[in-house]
Amino acid sequence: MGKWTVWPVVVALLASALSAPAEGSQRRADPAKPNIIFILTDDLDTSDLTKFPNISSLLMGQGTTFSRFFVANPWCCPSRSSILRSQYVHSHGIVSNRAPSGGFPRFHPMESSTLGTWMRKAGYRTALMGKYLNQYPSGVSPTYIPPGWDEWAVPVTHLYQEYGYRLNDNGKLVDHGDAPEDYLTDVLARKAVDFAAKDDPFFLYLSPVAPHRPANFAPRHAKAFPGAKAPRTPSFNQLDVSAEPAWLRERRPLSAGAIASIDRQYRDRMRAMLGVDDLVGTLIAELARSGKLANTYLFFTSDNGFHLGQHRLRPGKTTPFEEDIRVPMIVRGPGVQAGRVTDAMGASVDFAPTFTELAGTGHPDFCEGRSLVPILHNRPTAWRDAVLVEFVLPDYAGSSPPTYKALRTARHTYVEYETGESQLYDLATDPYQLRNLAAEADPALIFQLSSRLAALHRCQGASCREADRAAPGVYQHR
Repeated sequence: MGKWTVWPVVVALLASALSAPAEGSQRRADPAKPNIIFILTDDLDTSDLTKFPNISSLLMGQGTTFSRFFVANPWCCPSRSSILRSQYVHSHGIVSNRAPSGGFPRFHPMESSTLGTWMRKAGYRTALMGKYLNQYPSGVSPTYIPPGWDEWAVPVTHLYQEYGYRLNDNGKLVDHGDAPEDYLTDVLARKAVDFAAKDDPFFLYLSPVAPHRPANFAPRHAKAFPGAKAPRTPSFNQLDVSAEPAWLRERRPLSAGAIASIDRQYRDRMRAMLGVDDLVGTLIAELARSGKLANTYLFFTSDNGFHLGQHRLRPGKTTPFEEDIRVPMIVRGPGVQAGRVTDAMGASVDFAPTFTELAGTGHPDFCEGRSLVPILHNRPTAWRDAVLVEFVLPDYAGSSPPTYKALRTARHTYVEYETGESQLYDLATDPYQLRNLAAEADPALIFQLSSRLAALHRCQGASCREADRAAPGVYQHR
């Protein structure tokens, strides 16, 4: 284990929780069904995961990493809605973080059929702990628990502060203060261990808020990463943006002060992620101790990526650049090869079909993703060669790009904006997306990409798995 693996306060609390007798479940245990843990971070980009000892050794080292995994929308609530429903944004209609165009109030009418209800119907004990959807519980009681969840531990105030919040703890409101043991990520770690100690099979949706701004970290991590700086990729503070759409051309180069602020935010994000790394280490250690690890799948990902100075952009998300649409995705579990990296293109709409297949159950016809099980078990299979990303600019998000739809293929990123502008990057020759080729590319290529984008943008249900499919002989996963 690494330097940040264990901390005394939590060890004592974990020992107490694990020594207590497990509560009985109303469902009979089914040892044939695997346990599933889904760890969803908030705004985590794909860089620097090797700096977290438990994530790198216990997940990456013991599981399979997806090098090309993408979100349906690079923004919190639309992305999480796609995870819960296995639908692209144009199908579920949650296009922002706030009502009336998004947020929990708009998702609320759909809660009778979600990942939680499907897994519960399959005979799983279910829990959602951490962040649910933006604006929860607006419009309902603060003790409200959506259908499908046996256990529920979700903040109803001060979500991103990690201290001084009120928690809906299985229908009881519990106030947490500013003591070290109130740190939200640590509270979630304790609750996760307690939940996993009970009957199998279980499905745990574990959603810490790190490293979302303000990226508050535990006191024990305050001195970590001294002097660290955000990665200076070739696109950092990009010199030439003259071929880009107007929303990007208008960005001035970053000042020295802006860069210093980016570096401070980067350090805070890394420190906040050390708390998540502790959570991962503690949870895996307890699964191993209880003998449950061998029959448990652990999925680790993020709801969207995050840019930190690339393309002249101040810290944020919502753009169609790789930093925002590509996210970490690692899976460890039965039959999953250790230390493997796959280039199969995955998407956030794939989680629900994957979990339901592992659970031995089905999912509604409206689901639009693919089960990742053949990829996880390294079975040769025809696979998609394109994913869809959609973003709708609401009135209150003026710093984001205009409304767009984007196609990410194995080689290209192609973007169409409602302004009539477009972007095209050849990632084989330009992985940092420094040269927009839209004005000079072969018209036949533009037509092909635009046609595929249009087909995905209008797909519904199973037709989405036709629209994203690789042509015969074009692409199979490795």
